[in-house]
Amino acid sequence: MDIFKVLSRGTKRTAGQPVIQKPIPTPSTPQLYNDPTRGVKRKRNEQQPASNLEADDDLDEINFFAPQAVKRQSPEPEHKIREPRQEGVSKPLLDEEEVRQVLRSHRLKFTLLSSHDVKKTKVKKSKKKKEEFKEKAKDAKKPLFPQPMTSFSELRSTYNISTRLGENLAKQGYRIPTEVQLGSLPLLLQPDRAILPTVAEELHFTTESGVDFLAVAPTGSGKTLAFLIPAINSILRRRAGDAAQKEHVLEAVVVAPTRELAHQIVNEGRKLAQGTGVKIVGMKKDMQIPTEGQAEDDASGEVASGSDQEDSSDDEVKEDETEKTTTTTKTDILVTTPMILRNFLKSRALPTVKYLILDEADVLLDPLFLEQTLGIWSACTNQSLRLTCWSATMGSSIEGLVLEQLKSRGSSAPLVRLVVGLKDTAVPSINHKLIYTATEQGKLFALRQLLHPKSADTSMPTMRLPFLVFTQTIERATALHDEIKFDLPAEAGGSSRIAALHSSLSDSARSNIVARFRAGEIWVLITTDLLMRGIDFRGVNGVINYDVPTSPAAYVHRVGRTGRAGHEGGVAVTFYTTEDTAHLKSIANVISQSEKQAGKSNEAGVPKWLMDSLPKVGREEKKKLKRHGVESRRGSKAAKITTQSAWERRKEHNKLGAIAGSKKRKTQEAVSDTQRADDDEWGGLDD
Repeated sequence: MDIFKVLSRGTKRTAGQPVIQKPIPTPSTPQLYNDPTRGVKRKRNEQQPASNLEADDDLDEINFFAPQAVKRQSPEPEHKIREPRQEGVSKPLLDEEEVRQVLRSHRLKFTLLSSHDVKKTKVKKSKKKKEEFKEKAKDAKKPLFPQPMTSFSELRSTYNISTRLGENLAKQGYRIPTEVQLGSLPLLLQPDRAILPTVAEELHFTTESGVDFLAVAPTGSGKTLAFLIPAINSILRRRAGDAAQKEHVLEAVVVAPTRELAHQIVNEGRKLAQGTGVKIVGMKKDMQIPTEGQAEDDASGEVASGSDQEDSSDDEVKEDETEKTTTTTKTDILVTTPMILRNFLKSRALPTVKYLILDEADVLLDPLFLEQTLGIWSACTNQSLRLTCWSATMGSSIEGLVLEQLKSRGSSAPLVRLVVGLKDTAVPSINHKLIYTATEQGKLFALRQLLHPKSADTSMPTMRLPFLVFTQTIERATALHDEIKFDLPAEAGGSSRIAALHSSLSDSARSNIVARFRAGEIWVLITTDLLMRGIDFRGVNGVINYDVPTSPAAYVHRVGRTGRAGHEGGVAVTFYTTEDTAHLKSIANVISQSEKQAGKSNEAGVPKWLMDSLPKVGREEKKKLKRHGVESRRGSKAAKITTQSAWERRKEHNKLGAIAGSKKRKTQEAVSDTQRADDDEWGGLDD
């Protein structure tokens, strides 16, 4: 059976007929890890307690001879559920052992990064000095066990968030928090309640002014919601009961590496802030926001322009025009990319900002964006500024950089790190597959096999549309799109179902492609690493790494576009050629760790013989690969994405060259003929 015949059914609809889209099935729980028995020691032949048996709903249905119980009422629809807020009634705190068990069952690990005072000094050769240095480093990082949040209803009853914010959460259908929300929200909303005073005294730190926070959680685990709720709730607390505080004051800045991710954060934030009066704006070019020192700059500019002009009437007209074009936008939360905000600030400051949120912090603090990010950080001059960093991958160098910057600013707040699951691993619900294609032509053949699957072929994994295809460069994305854009039949939509997205396109074109992909109009989206971070496509069934990722972090973020929020069935396929075998070891290790975390066999995605045969790559080679990618796929001599052989391309090139040479000769002959005619023209009688 041809899959495209099935997909193309119903495409020829009458005018005005609405398009009916089936809802994407959601998982029963968005949590990735929830094993209540993890870490609990049990004796052999231990029976389940009777209380648990009575609480099991399934046993009541199976026991036909049990007395008939009163039928429970069917639950109301989610949009009608409104949990009443009980003022002054909060959930009792768990004791230390219960907290540890909950955190252990969800694989949450909190660490107090109190190494502000630890300096990396030169270690002498003596063993005692080395051991002392190691002990100091261990003492600098101490484990924490803050109170967890097991339900979103606790946000209103225990942590006293705004009633309207709680209703918006219920309207969006949030009931069970994910791991990163379960651990981070209590600590960011009320750190005094999340961390017991006795624990704070024992570890010698205070939480009165809040905490600085680092979160390392898998892709699609709800990090956006985890940092938006505390920011919105803090603004609502400031406004509560004070009519003078109703005006918009910039209190939170969210920095994201790409425009697509920034637009997504703005949309999610506006859903949460609906009806609260909190204004969330995405930074655009030529946008003016209130800053310190802006009035002085504008005043000096007006004086200079006035001194240069002679006519006072012309000055008034120009001043009126500048007032119209430089309208100041007032907002409570600003979402921006690093470059656009840094270019606007220059020497200006943001004294009212109390929360600086770095989404995908590892790339924002990478050399690519480091200068712009640090410039924004230094412009936030408020003494009570709190920093939160969020990403699926976070290296130790990033943590050291954050500690160094906090120390230079004189921050007294503790820095807490949360790691969900194993650090720098992919989502456990994804099925990984490595496919050897030998050459570039083999990649095209393998991709067409995935587009046109055959029932007899068991070597290729089954992938359902839609899916993403990642390439190394913009040129390769464009070439791949030109090569396969006619592979889908016209009955199924043809070339309109395949698109390419990269940074060379305009903002409107990029937004249009993303919107069409979300709406299901595009089935195969070819892109670069532009879309590998943060973008939430919940309906993506698979990811194809047409070109091998340049780092393990890039692999984690690429494949994280599928299997989001606990969805099962996501497939991640990576093509590799002979040139890629030298760079495949680190990615194979990530796949192995992810499958081990998911409880799968070690050879499900990476066979043992392949793992043993892959060579190790040095540090310098890894840095070079991360910066430039595979050498054979960049530059003017890059490998071409085409089904034509080298001989055919050479023949076509020679043919085009001969045609161009013939045209050049003809134009030269025409020019020489005109010159000869001018020379032969009679010039009249000479004296």
